[in-house]
Amino acid sequence: MIAFDFSVVLAEWPLLAKGVAVTLGLTAVAATVGVAIGVACAWTRLHGAAWLKAIVSGYVELIRNTPFIVQLFFVFFGLPQLGIKLSPETASVLAMVINLGAYAAEIVRAGIATTPRGQVEAAQSLALSELQVFTRVVLPPSLKRVWPALTSQIIIVMLGSAVCGQISTPDLSYAANLIQSRTFRAFESFIIVTAVYLALSVALRHLLHWAGPRFIFGR
Repeated sequence: MIAFDFSVVLAEWPLLAKGVAVTLGLTAVAATVGVAIGVACAWTRLHGAAWLKAIVSGYVELIRNTPFIVQLFFVFFGLPQLGIKLSPETASVLAMVINLGAYAAEIVRAGIATTPRGQVEAAQSLALSELQVFTRVVLPPSLKRVWPALTSQIIIVMLGSAVCGQISTPDLSYAANLIQSRTFRAFESFIIVTAVYLALSVALRHLLHWAGPRFIFGR
């Protein structure tokens, strides 16, 4: 008869807590910078110069059509061949930012593209600059329309960060692997970490749904 012992795994709670902190830290940076890059890329694809549109389109297609783990390995193992050596944490953040930026670009672009033309013309008639029209009139309602999709993408990136443990980033998945190698309790370790990832996902979704209307695009 198989006997499960979760207490052995839970005794390693400081390691689990550190993993949670690292995972949340990576996600926070990736979400902030990645969404900002996505907004910039979305605007460029709609209003930028032809050569900029081509660069951004290439970036978006490249990232959206390659696996995240390949992007991560390229940043961590490939860039040193060019003389750019990054720590595991830095490489993880950079890969997550690049990945989220590409997906956010398409999500935000879809929101911007549905902005009524009359709304833009009304703003222009008030002598607002192109930047003011975009940041004050176009972007806030566009983000409101696509916020659920952006929220889901941020959560996907957080869950995808589990592969960052493969380059020794001390995130939650790394903690699970370390604990199960110490305790030989793989089932218990990954059941607990699965529950933690589920709790983080639900909590992050509620946080973003609460924060969006209050701090990102207004009520």
